[in-house]
Amino acid sequence: MQSLNLNGDWELKKTAETVWINTKVPGSVYSTLLENNQIKDPFYRDNEEDTKSIADYDYEYKRTFSVNEDLLNCDKVFLCCYGLDTLCNIFVNNKKVAYCNNMHRTYEINIRENLCIGENDIHIIFYSTLKYITKKQNESWLWGNGGSVDGFSHIRKGHYMFGWDWGPQIPDIGIWRDILIKGYKNGKIDDVYFTQHHESGKAELEVRIRHSDFGNKQLSAKVEIISPNNQIIKKIIELSSSETTETIEISDPELWWPNGYGEQPLYHVKVSLLHGDAVVDENTFKIGLRALTVKREKDQWGESFEFEINGISMFAMGANYIPEDNLLSRCSYEKTKKLLGDCVRANFNCIRVWGGGVYPNDCFFDLCDEYGLIVWQDLMYACAVYEMTDEFEQNIRQEVIDNVRRIRHHASLGLWCGNNEMEEAWCSWNIPSTPKLRTDYIKQFEVMFPQILKAYDPNTMYRPSSPSSSGSFDKPNDENTGDVHYWDVWHGQKPFTDYRNYFFRFVSEFGFQSFPCIKTIESFTKPEDRNIFSYVMERHQKNASANGKILYYLSDTFKYPKDFESLLYTSQLLQAEAIKYGVEHWRQNRGRCMGSIYWQLNDCWPVASWSSIDYFHRWKALHYFAKKFYAPILICAREHDTCADLYLCNESMNDVSGRLQWRFCKNTGDILSDGYKDITVSMLSSLLCKSLDYSDILKDKLLKRECYLEYDFVVNGETKSCGSVLFTKPKYFDFKNPEISYSIEETDEEFKIIIRSAAYAKYVELSFDSIDAVADDNFFDISPNKEKTVTIKKDNISVKVDKLQMESYLKIRSIYDIV
Repeated sequence: MQSLNLNGDWELKKTAETVWINTKVPGSVYSTLLENNQIKDPFYRDNEEDTKSIADYDYEYKRTFSVNEDLLNCDKVFLCCYGLDTLCNIFVNNKKVAYCNNMHRTYEINIRENLCIGENDIHIIFYSTLKYITKKQNESWLWGNGGSVDGFSHIRKGHYMFGWDWGPQIPDIGIWRDILIKGYKNGKIDDVYFTQHHESGKAELEVRIRHSDFGNKQLSAKVEIISPNNQIIKKIIELSSSETTETIEISDPELWWPNGYGEQPLYHVKVSLLHGDAVVDENTFKIGLRALTVKREKDQWGESFEFEINGISMFAMGANYIPEDNLLSRCSYEKTKKLLGDCVRANFNCIRVWGGGVYPNDCFFDLCDEYGLIVWQDLMYACAVYEMTDEFEQNIRQEVIDNVRRIRHHASLGLWCGNNEMEEAWCSWNIPSTPKLRTDYIKQFEVMFPQILKAYDPNTMYRPSSPSSSGSFDKPNDENTGDVHYWDVWHGQKPFTDYRNYFFRFVSEFGFQSFPCIKTIESFTKPEDRNIFSYVMERHQKNASANGKILYYLSDTFKYPKDFESLLYTSQLLQAEAIKYGVEHWRQNRGRCMGSIYWQLNDCWPVASWSSIDYFHRWKALHYFAKKFYAPILICAREHDTCADLYLCNESMNDVSGRLQWRFCKNTGDILSDGYKDITVSMLSSLLCKSLDYSDILKDKLLKRECYLEYDFVVNGETKSCGSVLFTKPKYFDFKNPEISYSIEETDEEFKIIIRSAAYAKYVELSFDSIDAVADDNFFDISPNKEKTVTIKKDNISVKVDKLQMESYLKIRSIYDIV
């Protein structure tokens, strides 16, 4: 195979202008104009309003490239475009070779007859998607998410780019992924598909190869499998037809496990197409040997919904992933690695790719394979109605095939899902539409897509929508079967305790908003903007009335904060506590509920949102809380009135034995009552370990505002999990001045901050002026009878600092300090 990379230097201009500017591919119009100071930063203040109009125009890219005789002598020469955003005509040497209209597709265009030896040129004209959807919407009105530009579902482009209730309206344009020319002689590998069969002590890897033969050549294939310990299995396969399947046995396979359940060994597989001894074409893959499925079985509550990995039912713990930037050219392997690494640090074992964005790059799935994050992969359809014309049907059919073929071999892939919330919308949202469009929904998601998945990835479960029970508009948000999106806490303004009223089988969306930290706010505001109801702050809050919701919940939980920065901090505490209530409840009921995927992991710009990590990769309180409530070993309390039930949740592969300890204390730290219990909790289970009743003490209403319960679980002298709980709302609790003190110890690799408190301090936060420093625990509670040691690896600090500088940057506050 011959390959010519067309990435790199191109030229760009608006079609109505004459001056070309230099640009990079992969890239985009917005990023190029921004880099050349031709537009304002669309993320700063209210610049989004001005920069949206950039997308009203048409743009064109061009470059030259050189073709040698070897490439032109190939039997087939393809222009391979892996990301064109979105509507464009492609010209090679002034001849039109293709019209493309789908951002999510891979285009393979035969251009051999258009090339010549020596210099050639390529010219791509992109047309305004804003103008296109406006025209189409006027011709045939389609309902879609209210926070977006009207008519976005007419075009196959990342929906979020037209705006969402957490994202701006910045519909970028351009060549956003690789573009290259490939030439083939004698033959070409068209498709490779793996099917695994597992028995005790061995695995069988079934390899299906589809190929093209240019001229009835005698072709063969060589399959090489390299194990994690570098053992090699080779097999030569004679190709007697265009499709051949061969089974290869792997003895003593090293199994792939999700994070927290085992290791993530990966096998390298190389499939070569041979003409004699010459390699005609070659594909390489990394695969994990595992048996992964979604188990659905009738039981006393309804029907289970759980990931089963290598015969083990796991409790899925993670969050929903959205695109990492509105300007996709600014995404990178390093940023994705940091984001997914932060998921692993917070004990995630699962991540859901939400259907209103884009299909992630290959590196996303490679990292999920390496980190052990099972991927729930939505197809890119969300909160909209789609019209099934012949052209649209053909377009989306190929889109799904392209992406299924690209992603399906990954060990991390656990589930294909047709769309986000469309079945629920048809059933519960009273969307204005027609019987024909309702029928189109069934045709698209419950007929066509299942057929495609059966043909191209029969080994991975497909479900039509999220949430969904059994499809066909049958109670899609049913508590007792399938997955659920639960929003009565937040949108319905129910109290956090409302989560405890439901025993969902799998919760794939639930969330609560907060503001990002002050450093992130400073990136897009002037000092005069720093009021949550200012024009600029509300431009960076895309969910209508959300700031009021935050204040509603704040008024029910905390005292009103003394200043803007304290309000930001308190909003993050609300968010963290809300999600903690839900997750701990569902983990306590492991077996009935088997999954918690909160909304949402990340942001695509600096904004108030449901994320636990903000646009600049700064952890909010929620992500620190997630590290605790997603820990394999979790001790948690279910408080009610004057009582508390202590649960131990064990999501590890081993039984765990240790000592459960509890102390009922005054706000000064004085212990009124304490106790312990030696317990053993079986692997992959949850146990109610102790029920405590303090009604005799808390009959005094004053004491209810002065007493708290702290608890921990200790194994061989090491605290595995700990926490504390109040018996009244924090705003009523009589917090004493904790007079927090600290000392810092430094080694070559880390800092250790030892914190002490004179009284019970809740929601202690460590923050660092001018630098970003992610610690093992930046949010915690501390009693005066204990000290807390927080470790910060130097690799997790944004700049190089010494002990003295750390002391100058460090700020510590608790809930006592907000008023």
